[in-house]
Amino acid sequence: MVLGLSAALAAAVLFGFAAILQAVGSRKVPTESELDPRRLGRFVVALLKQPAFLGALVLNLAGFGLHFVALRLLPLYLAQAGIAVSLVVTALLATRWMSDRLSALEWSAVIAVCVGLGLLAVAAGDAGESAKHHGLTIGVVVGLIAIAVLGAVASRSQHGVSTALLGLLAGLGYAGVAISARLLEDGSLGELLRSPTTYTLPISGALAFILYSLALQRGSVTLATTPMIALQTIAPAAAGVFVLGDAVRAGWWPAAGIGFLLSAAGSVILVRFESVKPD
Repeated sequence: MVLGLSAALAAAVLFGFAAILQAVGSRKVPTESELDPRRLGRFVVALLKQPAFLGALVLNLAGFGLHFVALRLLPLYLAQAGIAVSLVVTALLATRWMSDRLSALEWSAVIAVCVGLGLLAVAAGDAGESAKHHGLTIGVVVGLIAIAVLGAVASRSQHGVSTALLGLLAGLGYAGVAISARLLEDGSLGELLRSPTTYTLPISGALAFILYSLALQRGSVTLATTPMIALQTIAPAAAGVFVLGDAVRAGWWPAAGIGFLLSAAGSVILVRFESVKPD
């Protein structure tokens, strides 16, 4: 439990730094970019030419390594709540580097996230077994196809609604990462290569990363990030508890529910501190 939670919090620190860099890099790429196979290559190349974006990519990859450890050791709802702490990190960075100031409400939100995470940690039971679940695996594959199609449609618009929709789809993509990590079986190299989740994991991550970058181009970071955080936290948590057997300690369901709500509410308030002004 301690190792998994430490890994989740360390990943949150890296994701908090990466969010700012990704916003800066994405906004330097022309906003006519869209999730179109004919243009995707040019879009990715343009992103990779931005030093800030490359920094975000490195930090996200390092953060995912730590997040993967947390996903294998903790119930999904606790691992994802730990990652939501990245918003606290970003808020604190913004106050130091971007001349933002935390109001009493925002400081309350910081405390709420920390208290909520503490309640979840105390209430968490054992993580369910990481085993095959064909129905959930099929659901992830079908979900990826739907996310890609809807993302291609949403990216054709520069309207604020497309920002929120792309952020939502990115959140579902990151949810696929978390679920795939739990479904990934321990075994030989041959078994790993035959497992669908070996492929859905990186595809989910890459698709979500691109969709979030597209969302950051089109509107405020607040509008892009709020649905992303919500979906990447709630969807895996539900799958973990209702499908994969993640446990809550006996008699601690009310505390777990309060902890989850506190973390979610605090995260939504703090999302606005990911606002980055383009150079």
